[in-house]
Amino acid sequence: MLGKLIDDLDDPDVVLDLVAALDAPDLLARIGRAAEAEGLTPSAYLAASVRTFVDEASDDIWLQLVGIMNRAEDPSLAAMRAILEAVLPAGEGVTT
Repeated sequence: MLGKLIDDLDDPDVVLDLVAALDAPDLLARIGRAAEAEGLTPSAYLAASVRTFVDEASDDIWLQLVGIMNRAEDPSLAAMRAILEAVLPAGEGVTT
């Protein structure tokens, strides 16, 4: 499911659904600000950032993600929340 979600991030509706599912009202605004700073649409910024994170994550990061997913009711959503916390610009990310 996580892989499918990441593959579908180019679709703005998927991004909106993801943000709604995360139940983090300020998240869309933070994504928008970061995207604007990069000259991208929010969905393009999110897709590129998440894919870069996935491609570059160390074994330790993956181990942490697996642990997060194992403890979660919705593993894909929990992993995406953790990834978004990591990829949002410093000072604008969600704290854990």
